[in-house]
Parts: sequence; C-alpha cells; structure tokens
Amino acid sequence: MPQRRVAVTGVGIVCALGQNQAEVFEALRQGRPGIGPLTGIPPGQLRFGKGAQVQDFPPRGALSAKDLDYLDRFAQFVAVAAREALGDSGLELTADLRRRTAIVLGSSIGGEASHEAAFVDLYKLERGRLHPFTIPRVMPNAGVSRVSMEYGITGPAWTVSTACSSSNHAIGQAFWLVRHGLAEAALAGGSEAPFSLGMLKGWEALRVVSDDTCRPFSADRRGMILGEGGAVLVLEPLEAALARGARIHAEVAGFGMSSDAHHITQPSVEGPAAAMQAALEDAGVAAEAVGYINAHGTGTRLNDPTECAAIRMVFGDHAARLAVSSTKSMHGHALGAAGALEAAITVMALERGLLPPTANFTRPDPECDLDVIPNEPRPAQPEYALSNSFAFGGLNAVLALRRRS
Repeated sequence: MPQRRVAVTGVGIVCALGQNQAEVFEALRQGRPGIGPLTGIPPGQLRFGKGAQVQDFPPRGALSAKDLDYLDRFAQFVAVAAREALGDSGLELTADLRRRTAIVLGSSIGGEASHEAAFVDLYKLERGRLHPFTIPRVMPNAGVSRVSMEYGITGPAWTVSTACSSSNHAIGQAFWLVRHGLAEAALAGGSEAPFSLGMLKGWEALRVVSDDTCRPFSADRRGMILGEGGAVLVLEPLEAALARGARIHAEVAGFGMSSDAHHITQPSVEGPAAAMQAALEDAGVAAEAVGYINAHGTGTRLNDPTECAAIRMVFGDHAARLAVSSTKSMHGHALGAAGALEAAITVMALERGLLPPTANFTRPDPECDLDVIPNEPRPAQPEYALSNSFAFGGLNAVLALRRRS
C-alpha cells in the first residue's frame, strides 16, 4: 500500500496554561507562564517551591464521581483531552471505524499520586488495607483503557513509557499506523501528574529543578520547572479528512527516533541530532524547509547547549535562520506528557501563524546562540516544524509537522 498523508483533525489539551485549546493558545499569545507556588505540598518539604500545576481541575461536570474514584489524576487529564480532541475533529465513530481506530498514549510514571497514597495508607497509617481501585488507578495504561471504553474503540491500543519522550514516541507510532494503513484513525498523545511529595523529592535529589522559574537558553538559567497535564491529537488519512470536509489543523509529516547509548541522565549531541535527521528523512523534507523547532529546552545547564549543538549539527548554516523556542518556560516540564503538550502547541502555532515564545528569557548564553523567540510570540508561517523530545536514558523522539496551506 502506498504511504498516506496523515492529517491532524482534532486537538485536545489540558495543562497549566488552560484546560482547552482556546485557553492555552491565549496564554501562549500573551507569553504568560502558568508557573506558580506549589499547592498540595506541605511547606518546607522541598528546596524548590514552584510548579506548573493545573488549577481547578477537573471542571465541574467533566467527570463523574465514579470516574474520580477509579481514575488517577493523570488518567483524568487524558480523558478530558481526548473528549475535546474527538469533539474538535467531528469524526463519527461508526462501528467499523471503532474497530479500525488506534489509541497510543504516553506516560512516564502513570498513577503516581495513587501509588503514594497507597504507601501512606500501608506504611505510615498502617491501615493494612488499600483502596480497592489501587491497581487500576496506578497502572500506566489506565488512560488508554479509559478512552477505549468511553468511545467503544476496539482497535490496537497501548501505552508507551520512555521517560520524557513517551508522548512523542506514542504520536509517532500512531502516525505510522495511519500512514501505512494499519489503522484508519488514531488518538495519540499522553498525560502525566507528577506532583506527589515522593516524586518531587526524587527530582529534588537530582538537583535539576529551579528554585525560581524556568528560563531555557538564558545565561542565568537555574533548571527546569515540573509541570503536568495531557494532550491528545486525532490523526486520520488526509484524503479521508478532506472527503468528509474536516478542519485540518496540520499534518504529521515524519517521525524519527534514536538512542544515545551514552549516559542515563546526561544527553549527547549525536543522539538528538540523529533523531532530528531521521524525522526529516521520514518526512522527505530538506533541512532548509523547516522554519520552527519546539525544542526540548528544559532550562538545565547541560540540556540547552547540547540541544543547540545538535540543531547546528543537523541544520548547518540554516540553524541561524531557524526560530527555536521552549514552551516548557510556560507549561513546565510535564515529563511523559511533554511531547503531547508540545506537539499540540506546535500544531496550533502552525495553523494560527503565531510562534510561541521562550518566556522568562533574560540574557543570551553564547552556547545557546540560536533565535529563541525571547519573551514575545512571533507571527510567522513556516511550512514545516519539528517538535523535539529527549529523555533520560538517552531515548530521543522527534516529530515533523507540516502547516496545512
């Protein structure tokens, strides 16, 4: 079967910037970060006190009392995002299409809050019995299973867990399923809810979390800010989307993966460069055609210059003409959901012709000498964009996205 072009016809997103497309894009347009004081954590427990948390979630009526009882927060995020994405797509899930639709979602840690609550009950409170839904709440595939059951989708469905590249790996695999005719539609993305004390103490021990804010590529950057949320894209063959008159937000044009085989936490230049090159080759696109990169851009001392060097390795002289920004400066680093949030944001940026900024930027770092769109969004209409995700363990995943003209 010849390869099919793949359209993005639905977008759903929940993060610290908002709980739907409109809210999130408005925050991006204003360059307004969703970073604030941590809530739900006893004061004085951590060396850092900021996070990019989703406030007032879930919205009233979005989930039933039963849903809240057996779904951890990470699965609640993806349930709400999938609902927005499917509604946005206008896709009619007929009995035949339900059998031929895939669900591929990413999560690095799954139901962490439920896991911690179980340990508190067992070891601190010595209750001896756990909540009867403990296992369904903690399992990383809970989000996939929830979406499958809510919409009666019986096609291939699974969860990807590759640390901070989880969602990009998920979207890329779903893209390939649709492109090669193994699925007629797909829901792809991911979610994460890492704000439990135990998880935060683990990140504290790594000494990579900022004590004030996230300022990627700035000379005075102090580290990442953790975030949470979820996003889902609806993917379908371009011809099918055109035939039913669907609104096409953008296209997924290519996907690339690589492994550093280098270090468990320190990135290499060669691995990310290989993934970007693979995405370009998969899309059949010359490097010079790319106008924007949504960078992994964590704001750590090591990651940012390494990613900039990898971009220069792939793009050569064209790197000086690229616009590159890190939206983690606004929605935080949502770990396994990062790729989903950033892919959704990149799709919205391509469709609306407005590139999101790197917020909180103060002064340039000579090691990060790219055009990082400091602080203010920029009107632009690039034809192609990349969305980068580079994970601990050296696992890299890059999406190539195309503006729908």
